Amino acid sequence: RRRPERAPHQNGRTKKSREQMSGDAAAMSRSSPPTRRDPLGKAAWRDVGARGGANHDAWRKIFDAAPANRQAAFKAAMDGALPAGWESALTEFKKTMSAEQPKLATRQSSQKTLDVLNGVVPNLAGGSADLTGSNLTLAEGMTAVSRDDYAGGYIYYGVREHAMAAAMNGIALHGGFVPYGGTFLIFTDYCKPSIRLSALMKQRVIYVMTHDSIGLGEDGPTHQPVEQLAGLRAIPNLLVFRPADVVETSECWALAMKAQSTPSVIALTRQGVPTVRTEHRDENLSERGAYVLREADGERQVTILATGSEIEIALDARDRLQGDGVGAAVVSMPCHELFDQQDDAYREQVLGAGAVRIAIEAAVSYGWDRYLGSNGEFVGMPGFGASAPASDLYNHFGITAENVVRAAKSRL
Repeated sequence: RRRPERAPHQNGRTKKSREQMSGDAAAMSRSSPPTRRDPLGKAAWRDVGARGGANHDAWRKIFDAAPANRQAAFKAAMDGALPAGWESALTEFKKTMSAEQPKLATRQSSQKTLDVLNGVVPNLAGGSADLTGSNLTLAEGMTAVSRDDYAGGYIYYGVREHAMAAAMNGIALHGGFVPYGGTFLIFTDYCKPSIRLSALMKQRVIYVMTHDSIGLGEDGPTHQPVEQLAGLRAIPNLLVFRPADVVETSECWALAMKAQSTPSVIALTRQGVPTVRTEHRDENLSERGAYVLREADGERQVTILATGSEIEIALDARDRLQGDGVGAAVVSMPCHELFDQQDDAYREQVLGAGAVRIAIEAAVSYGWDRYLGSNGEFVGMPGFGASAPASDLYNHFGITAENVVRAAKSRL
């Protein structure tokens, strides 16, 4: 039988001494005091309720006196609806970007997208955990909320990543706003409990996470996220976006805005990337999670899968393989979760039945195996990063077009 546990002060003592100690302990103890019934506490709560009732009555009079269109807009916002025309505004922005083809960091692309959104969605509630200038989360025309003025739409949260994420959950639960907040992707570890609760509670909260890879450069391995994408992708009911250029960034923002019962993480680069979506399409190609960005010339023998800044490497490798007579396609995969929701026929069409599959991402490989199959290889991070310029780091860790070509040819 299991022996009864002893109190800590009884260990190592004889039965007789334990009995003596038990007597001493009993003598030193006292009966529990009666449960305190605090009428002051109850009265304070009742005062809060009374004040709240009076404030609500005053607000109700203002609301009832408002024009019908303002009342309707308020009710729609509280129901989670977005104003008419917001998607068409983003579509026009995509069209302009496809024509101009700028080379921008996707964090800059995100800011440009926010400038458009803030002009048509007045109930955005933005912010950053002391990194506004780096995350580029302050949209044009936004003013800050302060102790004396709540009219603004932007919150300077300070170095409080977890508190920021928790506050955004509260804003979403209240209703009426679409909260988003920024920090570095590495600091999602500080936000993780609240990100998990966003997903569990099915709240539309948008996490703008910049500096998403070794591409951030000299800040080194303490700030270079390698395992964060895999960890975030493991959370149920969370969309993790890693867009490749300005067009995909705007598409990912659109999807995050529409996901009323799902939070989103948008992982964005520090470094500039070229526009790869140079032909405008009204359709949101990112909506299915992955799509063929560049098909093979002739029969497809190799499928190169990539996200974010590594799309540029994938396109370079594809052209080199084609030059060597190997038919290669590039698949952009901005959101694993959305791709996993597609039917088998679409997924097979995108991945390429029978093709060698090479995946590229400047992160660890966890989660990619289900796309690579038995004849595939991952080109990415073997471990933590290092401190050096971004281009040197990509070469050092072998995340290059040359390595992709080598990996593909070794499996043909």
